[in-house]
Amino acid sequence: MLRTALKPKWLGLLGVVVLVVIAFVQLGRWQLGVAHDKALAEQLAQAKARPVVELATVLRPHVPFPGELSGVPVRVTGRYAVDRQVLVPDRRLDDRTGWWVVTAFETDDGAVLPVLRGFTTDPTGLPAAPSEPLVLVGGLAPGESPAHDARPLPEGQLGSVDLGVLVNRWPGEFYNAFLFLATESTESATVLPPGAALARVPTPSGEVALNWRNASYAAQWWVFALFAVWLWWRMVRDDHRARTTDDGEGVGVGVGDEGDGDVRADPAARHTD
Repeated sequence: MLRTALKPKWLGLLGVVVLVVIAFVQLGRWQLGVAHDKALAEQLAQAKARPVVELATVLRPHVPFPGELSGVPVRVTGRYAVDRQVLVPDRRLDDRTGWWVVTAFETDDGAVLPVLRGFTTDPTGLPAAPSEPLVLVGGLAPGESPAHDARPLPEGQLGSVDLGVLVNRWPGEFYNAFLFLATESTESATVLPPGAALARVPTPSGEVALNWRNASYAAQWWVFALFAVWLWWRMVRDDHRARTTDDGEGVGVGVGDEGDGDVRADPAARHTD
Protein backbone atom coordinates (compact mmCIF):
# COMPACT_ATOMS: atom_id res chain seq x y z
CA MET A 1 0.00 0.00 0.00
CA LEU A 2 2.84 2.37 0.88
CA ARG A 3 4.65 1.59 -2.40
CA THR A 4 1.43 2.36 -4.26
CA ALA A 5 1.02 5.66 -2.42
CA LEU A 6 4.59 6.61 -3.33
CA LYS A 7 3.94 6.39 -7.04
CA PRO A 8 4.64 9.75 -8.74
CA LYS A 9 1.04 10.15 -9.90
CA TRP A 10 -0.34 9.64 -6.39
CA LEU A 11 2.30 11.86 -4.81
CA GLY A 12 1.41 14.56 -7.32
CA LEU A 13 -2.28 14.16 -6.55
CA LEU A 14 -1.47 14.27 -2.83
CA GLY A 15 0.16 17.66 -3.35
CA VAL A 16 -3.02 18.91 -4.99
CA VAL A 17 -5.08 17.48 -2.12
CA VAL A 18 -2.88 19.25 0.45
CA LEU A 19 -3.45 22.57 -1.34
CA VAL A 20 -7.20 21.90 -1.45
CA VAL A 21 -7.24 21.03 2.25
CA ILE A 22 -5.36 24.21 3.16
CA ALA A 23 -7.81 26.27 1.07
CA PHE A 24 -10.85 24.58 2.63
CA VAL A 25 -9.50 24.99 6.17
CA GLN A 26 -8.88 28.69 5.58
CA LEU A 27 -12.35 29.10 4.10
CA GLY A 28 -13.76 27.44 7.20
CA ARG A 29 -11.83 29.78 9.48
CA TRP A 30 -13.06 32.74 7.46
CA GLN A 31 -16.66 31.58 7.81
CA LEU A 32 -16.12 31.11 11.55
CA GLY A 33 -14.87 34.71 11.79
CA VAL A 34 -17.93 35.87 9.86
CA ALA A 35 -20.12 33.92 12.29
CA HIS A 36 -18.46 35.66 15.24
CA ASP A 37 -18.69 39.13 13.67
CA LYS A 38 -22.35 38.69 12.77
CA ALA A 39 -23.18 37.51 16.28
CA LEU A 40 -21.33 40.49 17.74
CA ALA A 41 -23.17 42.92 15.44
CA GLU A 42 -26.49 41.38 16.42
CA GLN A 43 -25.60 41.59 20.12
CA LEU A 44 -24.55 45.23 19.83
CA ALA A 45 -27.75 46.06 17.97
CA GLN A 46 -29.77 44.42 20.72
CA ALA A 47 -27.82 46.34 23.37
CA LYS A 48 -28.49 49.66 21.64
CA ALA A 49 -32.17 48.81 21.46
CA ARG A 50 -32.41 48.33 25.22
CA PRO A 51 -34.21 51.15 27.01
CA VAL A 52 -32.24 53.19 29.53
CA VAL A 53 -33.49 52.55 33.07
CA GLU A 54 -32.86 54.33 36.37
CA LEU A 55 -30.07 52.67 38.33
CA ALA A 56 -32.08 52.64 41.56
CA THR A 57 -34.83 50.58 39.93
CA VAL A 58 -32.54 47.66 39.04
CA LEU A 59 -29.80 47.64 41.68
CA ARG A 60 -29.31 48.64 45.30
CA PRO A 61 -26.07 49.27 47.20
CA HIS A 62 -24.36 46.20 48.70
CA VAL A 63 -26.66 43.84 46.78
CA PRO A 64 -24.80 41.15 44.76
CA PHE A 65 -24.60 41.99 41.09
CA PRO A 66 -27.04 39.88 39.03
CA GLY A 67 -25.51 38.59 35.82
CA GLU A 68 -28.45 39.65 33.66
CA LEU A 69 -27.60 43.31 34.36
CA SER A 70 -24.27 43.12 32.51
CA GLY A 71 -24.30 45.75 29.78
CA VAL A 72 -27.73 47.12 30.75
CA PRO A 73 -27.83 50.91 30.08
CA VAL A 74 -28.75 52.88 33.18
CA ARG A 75 -29.19 56.51 34.19
CA VAL A 76 -27.97 57.91 37.49
CA THR A 77 -27.85 61.45 38.93
CA GLY A 78 -25.42 62.91 41.42
CA ARG A 79 -21.93 64.39 41.36
CA TYR A 80 -18.35 63.21 41.12
CA ALA A 81 -16.21 62.96 44.23
CA VAL A 82 -13.30 64.61 42.44
CA ASP A 83 -10.81 63.66 45.16
CA ARG A 84 -11.50 59.94 44.76
CA GLN A 85 -10.06 58.61 41.52
CA VAL A 86 -7.81 55.73 40.45
CA LEU A 87 -5.98 54.79 37.25
CA VAL A 88 -6.03 51.22 35.98
CA PRO A 89 -2.93 50.54 33.82
CA ASP A 90 -2.29 48.18 30.90
CA ARG A 91 -5.66 48.65 29.20
CA ARG A 92 -6.16 48.66 25.43
CA LEU A 93 -8.44 50.66 23.18
CA ASP A 94 -8.16 50.74 19.36
CA ASP A 95 -4.68 49.16 19.42
CA ARG A 96 -3.44 51.66 21.97
CA THR A 97 -2.24 50.86 25.47
CA GLY A 98 -3.03 53.20 28.31
CA TRP A 99 -5.01 53.69 31.50
CA TRP A 100 -8.63 53.57 32.53
CA VAL A 101 -9.75 56.55 34.57
CA VAL A 102 -12.18 55.48 37.31
CA THR A 103 -13.79 58.14 39.50
CA ALA A 104 -16.20 57.82 42.41
CA PHE A 105 -19.71 59.16 41.73
CA GLU A 106 -21.95 60.04 44.66
CA THR A 107 -25.55 59.44 43.68
CA ASP A 108 -28.46 61.56 44.90
CA ASP A 109 -29.38 58.85 47.41
CA GLY A 110 -25.91 59.03 48.98
CA ALA A 111 -24.43 55.85 47.52
CA VAL A 112 -21.12 55.52 45.68
CA LEU A 113 -20.84 54.18 42.13
CA PRO A 114 -17.40 53.81 40.47
CA VAL A 115 -17.51 55.32 36.98
CA LEU A 116 -15.11 54.51 34.17
CA ARG A 117 -14.89 58.00 32.72
CA GLY A 118 -12.61 57.03 29.85
CA PHE A 119 -9.27 55.87 28.50
CA THR A 120 -6.07 57.90 28.31
CA THR A 121 -2.53 57.42 27.08
CA ASP A 122 -1.26 60.39 29.11
CA PRO A 123 -2.23 60.20 32.78
CA THR A 124 -0.40 63.45 33.52
CA GLY A 125 -2.76 65.56 31.40
CA LEU A 126 -6.13 64.35 32.63
CA PRO A 127 -9.05 66.77 32.68
CA ALA A 128 -10.57 67.18 36.12
CA ALA A 129 -13.94 65.57 36.68
CA PRO A 130 -16.83 68.08 36.58
CA SER A 131 -17.90 69.19 40.05
CA GLU A 132 -21.49 70.23 39.27
CA PRO A 133 -24.50 67.88 39.53
CA LEU A 134 -24.66 65.55 36.52
CA VAL A 135 -26.79 62.95 34.84
CA LEU A 136 -24.76 59.95 33.73
CA VAL A 137 -25.79 57.30 31.23
CA GLY A 138 -23.77 54.16 30.64
CA GLY A 139 -23.62 50.39 30.81
CA LEU A 140 -23.38 48.43 34.04
CA ALA A 141 -20.66 45.88 34.68
CA PRO A 142 -19.66 43.72 37.64
CA GLY A 143 -16.41 44.39 39.43
CA GLU A 144 -13.23 42.80 38.10
CA SER A 145 -11.18 40.09 39.76
CA PRO A 146 -8.17 41.16 41.83
CA ALA A 147 -5.02 41.79 39.82
CA HIS A 148 -2.47 38.99 40.07
CA ASP A 149 0.49 41.13 39.03
CA ALA A 150 2.74 41.37 42.07
CA ARG A 151 4.63 44.42 40.85
CA PRO A 152 4.09 47.56 42.98
CA LEU A 153 2.01 50.28 41.32
CA PRO A 154 2.43 54.02 41.77
CA GLU A 155 0.18 55.86 44.18
CA GLY A 156 -3.29 56.34 42.75
CA GLN A 157 -3.17 53.26 40.50
CA LEU A 158 -4.97 49.95 40.87
CA GLY A 159 -4.33 46.72 38.95
CA SER A 160 -8.05 46.17 38.20
CA VAL A 161 -11.45 47.62 38.97
CA ASP A 162 -11.53 45.59 42.17
CA LEU A 163 -14.59 46.74 44.10
CA GLY A 164 -13.35 44.90 47.20
CA VAL A 165 -10.41 47.32 47.30
CA LEU A 166 -12.37 50.43 46.34
CA VAL A 167 -15.05 49.90 48.98
CA ASN A 168 -12.32 50.20 51.61
CA ARG A 169 -10.84 53.32 50.00
CA TRP A 170 -14.05 55.18 49.22
CA PRO A 171 -16.43 55.44 52.19
CA GLY A 172 -20.19 55.30 51.78
CA GLU A 173 -22.90 52.91 50.66
CA PHE A 174 -21.32 51.08 47.75
CA TYR A 175 -22.79 49.57 44.57
CA ASN A 176 -21.46 46.15 43.57
CA ALA A 177 -21.00 47.42 40.02
CA PHE A 178 -19.24 50.09 38.02
CA LEU A 179 -20.40 52.17 35.07
CA PHE A 180 -18.94 52.35 31.57
CA LEU A 181 -19.73 56.01 30.95
CA ALA A 182 -21.43 56.79 27.64
CA THR A 183 -22.64 60.36 28.21
CA GLU A 184 -22.62 62.89 31.03
CA SER A 185 -24.83 65.94 30.99
CA THR A 186 -25.79 68.74 33.34
CA GLU A 187 -29.24 69.02 34.85
CA SER A 188 -30.09 71.41 32.04
CA ALA A 189 -29.41 68.54 29.58
CA THR A 190 -26.15 70.03 28.28
CA VAL A 191 -23.98 67.12 27.20
CA LEU A 192 -20.37 67.49 28.30
CA PRO A 193 -17.56 66.31 26.00
CA PRO A 194 -15.05 63.84 27.45
CA GLY A 195 -12.08 66.13 26.81
CA ALA A 196 -9.19 65.73 24.41
CA ALA A 197 -7.21 63.48 26.77
CA LEU A 198 -10.06 61.02 27.40
CA ALA A 199 -11.76 58.54 25.08
CA ARG A 200 -14.96 56.79 26.01
CA VAL A 201 -14.64 53.03 26.57
CA PRO A 202 -17.59 51.10 25.08
CA THR A 203 -19.52 48.81 27.36
CA PRO A 204 -18.35 45.21 26.89
CA SER A 205 -20.87 43.12 25.03
CA GLY A 206 -20.23 40.09 27.21
CA GLU A 207 -19.62 36.60 25.88
CA VAL A 208 -20.36 36.59 22.19
CA ALA A 209 -22.12 33.55 20.78
CA LEU A 210 -21.83 32.40 17.16
CA ASN A 211 -24.10 32.93 14.23
CA TRP A 212 -24.93 29.28 13.71
CA ARG A 213 -25.72 29.60 10.02
CA ASN A 214 -22.21 30.77 9.18
CA ALA A 215 -20.72 28.40 11.74
CA SER A 216 -22.37 25.51 9.86
CA TYR A 217 -20.79 26.81 6.64
CA ALA A 218 -17.40 26.64 8.37
CA ALA A 219 -18.06 23.03 9.39
CA GLN A 220 -19.02 22.17 5.81
CA TRP A 221 -15.70 23.47 4.46
CA TRP A 222 -13.81 21.33 7.00
CA VAL A 223 -15.89 18.28 6.06
CA PHE A 224 -14.98 18.94 2.42
CA ALA A 225 -11.31 18.99 3.42
CA LEU A 226 -11.65 15.60 5.14
CA PHE A 227 -13.52 14.24 2.13
CA ALA A 228 -10.66 15.28 -0.20
CA VAL A 229 -8.18 13.34 1.96
CA TRP A 230 -10.50 10.33 2.11
CA LEU A 231 -11.01 10.40 -1.65
CA TRP A 232 -7.25 10.36 -2.29
CA TRP A 233 -6.80 7.46 0.13
CA ARG A 234 -9.66 5.56 -1.55
CA MET A 235 -8.10 5.98 -5.00
CA VAL A 236 -4.73 4.78 -3.73
CA ARG A 237 -6.37 1.80 -2.04
CA ASP A 238 -8.27 0.85 -5.21
CA ASP A 239 -5.05 1.06 -7.24
CA HIS A 240 -3.28 -1.15 -4.70
CA ARG A 241 -6.09 -3.71 -4.80
CA ALA A 242 -6.07 -3.71 -8.61
CA ARG A 243 -2.32 -4.45 -8.65
CA THR A 244 -2.74 -7.21 -6.09
CA THR A 245 -5.55 -8.80 -8.14
CA ASP A 246 -3.55 -8.65 -11.37
CA ASP A 247 -0.57 -10.33 -9.72
CA GLY A 248 -2.80 -13.05 -8.34
CA GLU A 249 -4.37 -13.77 -11.72
CA GLY A 250 -0.92 -14.12 -13.33
CA VAL A 251 0.09 -16.75 -10.80
CA GLY A 252 -3.17 -18.63 -11.31
CA VAL A 253 -2.66 -18.91 -15.07
CA GLY A 254 0.75 -20.60 -14.62
CA VAL A 255 -0.68 -23.19 -12.27
CA GLY A 256 -3.56 -23.82 -14.64
CA ASP A 257 -1.17 -24.51 -17.53
CA GLU A 258 0.56 -27.19 -15.53
CA GLY A 259 -2.76 -28.71 -14.67
CA ASP A 260 -3.90 -28.72 -18.29
CA GLY A 261 -0.74 -30.59 -19.31
CA ASP A 262 -1.53 -33.30 -16.78
CA VAL A 263 -5.07 -33.62 -18.06
CA ARG A 264 -3.89 -33.96 -21.68
CA ALA A 265 -1.47 -36.67 -20.63
CA ASP A 266 -4.15 -38.86 -19.09
CA PRO A 267 -6.01 -39.76 -22.34
CA ALA A 268 -2.74 -40.70 -24.02
CA ALA A 269 -1.91 -42.96 -21.17
CA ARG A 270 -5.29 -44.61 -21.28
CA HIS A 271 -5.00 -45.04 -25.07
CA THR A 272 -1.66 -46.79 -24.62
CA ASP A 273 -3.18 -49.07 -22.10
